Amino acid sequence: MLRIGLLGCGRIGQVHARSIALNRQAELVAVADAIDDAALSLANEYGAQVRDADAICAAEDIDAILIGTPTDTHVDFILAAAKSGKAILCEKPFDLDTDRIKDCLAQLAPETVLMFGFQRRFDPHFGALKAQINQGAIGNVEMINLISRDPGAPPLSYIARSGGIFADMMIHDFDMARFLLNEEPVSVQAMGAALVDPAIGLAGDFDSATVQLQTASGKMCQISCSRRATYGYDQRVEVHGSKGGLQAKNQHENAVRLANADGYHDAPLMNFFLERYLPAYRAELDHFIDAVRNGAAPSPSGHDALRAQMLAEAAMRSAKTGETVLLKG
Repeated sequence: MLRIGLLGCGRIGQVHARSIALNRQAELVAVADAIDDAALSLANEYGAQVRDADAICAAEDIDAILIGTPTDTHVDFILAAAKSGKAILCEKPFDLDTDRIKDCLAQLAPETVLMFGFQRRFDPHFGALKAQINQGAIGNVEMINLISRDPGAPPLSYIARSGGIFADMMIHDFDMARFLLNEEPVSVQAMGAALVDPAIGLAGDFDSATVQLQTASGKMCQISCSRRATYGYDQRVEVHGSKGGLQAKNQHENAVRLANADGYHDAPLMNFFLERYLPAYRAELDHFIDAVRNGAAPSPSGHDALRAQMLAEAAMRSAKTGETVLLKG
C-alpha cells in the first residue's frame, strides 16, 4: 500500500483524491491546502488527516507526495519531498522558469522518483493511437494536428498566476507533440490573440493561439488552442504518416446518435477535463505506483516537463516577436 500525502485540495486535488480512494494499492494519509476549509472538507470526505504541507513532506508515515498546488510552489515542495526520500507526482507545469527547473533537477538524487502529471499520455484513446504508431500502422509519422479548446475562459485572477496560455493550457499539447513525434522539436512558430476576452489581452496573455513545431528531420506538428468552444471540451488528435493516418476523435457523453427529419444529432461533448480525462488520471496513478514499487523511472519525467516548458517559453517569445524560435534538439 502506497501511503500518499496530497498538497493542494482545489479542483485538481479533488480529482487526485478520488483516484487514490479508488485505487486498492494506495491510501490517502494526509492533505494540506492554503485554505483551511478546503483541506478539512477533502480530509473528511476521504478519511485523511489535515497537516501542514512541510510536515507532510517530512512525515515518516508517508511514502509519496502528490503536488497539486500553484505552479510557483512546485520546486520548493519537490525539493522538500525529495530530501526526505519521498516519491513525487507533480502537476504540470514544473515551473515557469526553465533555469529554475534545471537547477531543481540538478539537486535531486539519481534515485529520486519524480513524475509529472501530463495525464493525456494515459488517455485510452490517445494511448491506442500511440500504440498504432509504435506498431508501424501508418509508417513514418510526418504531420500531426492537435486541437485543444476549452468550453470557457478561466477568471482573470487565474490568468494572472497561470503563466499564460502556452505554459498553462498548451503545455499539454507540447507534451503530446513530443510523445507522438518521438523527436524533439527544434523550431517554434506561434501566433496569439485575445479573441475571447479583451481583458485577457490587457493582462498580457492570449486566449487563442496556434503553434507550428518542426523537428530536425522535418516532421511537423500544428497545435490550435482556444479558451472558448461553445459546443463543449474539444480534444482531437490527427496523425498523418507515410502509409496512412490516425484520428482520435472527441468523446461525447454517450455514443447514441439520433436521426430524424432535422438531421443527425449526437450527444454533447464531455464538459471539461475533469470528466474527459478521469480514466487517464486513474491510469496515471497506476503508472506512478508501479514505478515506485518496481524502482523504475516514471514517465513523463522531470526532463519531459523541462522540454515542455522550453517549448512554452519559445512559443510565447515567438508570438510576441513574430519570429521563429530555434531550440537545440
